[in-house]
Amino acid sequence: MLMPVIALLLGLSFSSLGFAGDAVVDRDAAEYAVDPETVKAFESVDPWESFNRQMFKFNMMADTYFLKPVSQGYRFVMPTFAYRGVNNIFVNVEEIPTSAYAILQGKPKSTGNAIGRFLINFTLGFFGAFDVATQLGLKRQPEDFGQTLAVWGVPEGPYVVVPLLGPKTVRSGVGTAVDVVADPIYVDDVALRNSLFALRFVDKRANLLEGEELITGDPYVFVRDAYLQYREYLIKDGKVEDTFDTEQFDEDTDWLEE
Repeated sequence: MLMPVIALLLGLSFSSLGFAGDAVVDRDAAEYAVDPETVKAFESVDPWESFNRQMFKFNMMADTYFLKPVSQGYRFVMPTFAYRGVNNIFVNVEEIPTSAYAILQGKPKSTGNAIGRFLINFTLGFFGAFDVATQLGLKRQPEDFGQTLAVWGVPEGPYVVVPLLGPKTVRSGVGTAVDVVADPIYVDDVALRNSLFALRFVDKRANLLEGEELITGDPYVFVRDAYLQYREYLIKDGKVEDTFDTEQFDEDTDWLEE
């Protein structure tokens, strides 16, 4: 099923981060058994693999020596209810641009869902700290400008790993630039804006700490494949054939339900 991958990728903003050590990332891809047809298929979507692997390694190092320790410290000092509340507030705020993107995609039901979730969580969930809407049956249906471009027929373009921002395609990268400007936390006060973005950055990374064990084999290939599957899942509103091999994962994934 796709849920482990989805949970893993929901917070991938810094780098999808090769969570393994240098020794793993430095291995030549040829060490891994890859079907020739699979290689051929991904040559078209990942023509910049050599560059991407270098950027992936750079992001992994930045994560290892900076973001991960900061995120671990954040989780250590923050009570569970507090960091979950912070995460819920950030997620709830994202319903505002989600509603706009849903309108642009011609999805009235998704628009109503996003607006409903925001209002319910903001009013009944203590400014969004508690996800009351999900308990009432309004599940999150995230939209972004990259998905909007896909609905409009804009080609995906090659896969690319962006320094510090992680996995993208050309289309989703353009979408991200718009998402940043459209983000409700992109306020006029520069100091406040930077503080909010930094806090969300750390919060998202902290939410991935338990998921590192899911990455197996060549971490670059794992993250690339998972990211592309996740984008397809989002664009098609979950109506995709699930081909992700979950047998390689540890069955102990109770943290996903927390």
